[in-house]
Amino acid sequence: MDCIFCKIIQKEVPSDVFYENDDVFVFNDMHPKAPVHLLVIPKVHIQSIAHLEDGQRDIIGDIFLAARDMARKKGLVGYKLLVNVGHDGGQIIDHLHIHLLGGWERGGKAGISI
Repeated sequence: MDCIFCKIIQKEVPSDVFYENDDVFVFNDMHPKAPVHLLVIPKVHIQSIAHLEDGQRDIIGDIFLAARDMARKKGLVGYKLLVNVGHDGGQIIDHLHIHLLGGWERGGKAGISI
């Protein structure tokens, strides 16, 4: 498979890993759009939300709960979770992922888009 996120999970490509368990992998975005910009991905390859199957419902819960836990670890009170779906929706890497963005000072640029 030629998926960069799968290669990161397999440690074939270096990344700044923030958290990992059996199902979820979290690492810093290489091109951050916020003071805190983590990518939360399932370890199983799923191209996007549009490609989820009904039997994969638990994956969504796992990555959202991991995002919540990572926000807590980073001390974020407010943050954004962003999921781009498909190339027309702004998705660049064809592996399901959540952007966890935060760390702005009050009154900062929390309205950014990716």
